Amino acid sequence: MSDMKKVALVTGAGMGIGKAIAQRLASDGFAVAVNDVSEENARATVAELQAGGATAVAVAADVSNREQVFAMVDRAVTELGRLDVMVCNAGIVQVDPVMTITEKDFDRIFAINVKGVLWCAQAAAQQMIAQGEGGKILNAGSVASFTGQPLLGTYTASKFGVRALTQVMAREFAGHGITVNAYCPGIVDTGMWETIDGRASEVLGTERGVMLEKAQDMIALKRLEQPQDVARFVSFLASEGSDYITGQCMMVDGGIIMS
Repeated sequence: MSDMKKVALVTGAGMGIGKAIAQRLASDGFAVAVNDVSEENARATVAELQAGGATAVAVAADVSNREQVFAMVDRAVTELGRLDVMVCNAGIVQVDPVMTITEKDFDRIFAINVKGVLWCAQAAAQQMIAQGEGGKILNAGSVASFTGQPLLGTYTASKFGVRALTQVMAREFAGHGITVNAYCPGIVDTGMWETIDGRASEVLGTERGVMLEKAQDMIALKRLEQPQDVARFVSFLASEGSDYITGQCMMVDGGIIMS
């Protein structure tokens, strides 16, 4: 590889964990392609990165749409020259009892959380194979990739799916020098957990904050996870330090699940 900067593409990077990952990888020296379904949010993240001296471009796309995903990768490579790390971070949550899950709910979660990871990995692997220098694909798992929790049936099923895809892709892509791993956050202090807590209070008829308090009690380190906690771990997975790791779904959850 030439002196060209390594390039990372981060999906769902307009806010929350994805934004923190984009910021961290930029500080690590990557040129960063920032994806979000909202072009406005993607551009806002890019403006912040550029203000800090980073090389960054916005590549808006809906990750559930395969054609848009492949076009997104093409745009990122056209703008930045190559692709070395794909962070399949975009995801949504659904909070409902199993008995009330609709087909529309189920399909929407899987379209983004599972198909989105698959399409992004396919597009990234195609580019990395063409480059002939390997690469890293990092998927957004969760504590829900390992254990089910009440009211999170569709979300949990989708994250188990991400874990399965991570293992299969790791085996299939290994011959091309591409490693595939998943980072599995716990209870992260973002808008997603505010959504979970608020919706759970409606379903259970409890005061807002009760589910979050119960969730915090499961954390050995006794503090909510911050997006930067996840970003630091993804930084390691994107680095040469993880070159001999593949097919793993690794917890970064403050000690909720211990193996």
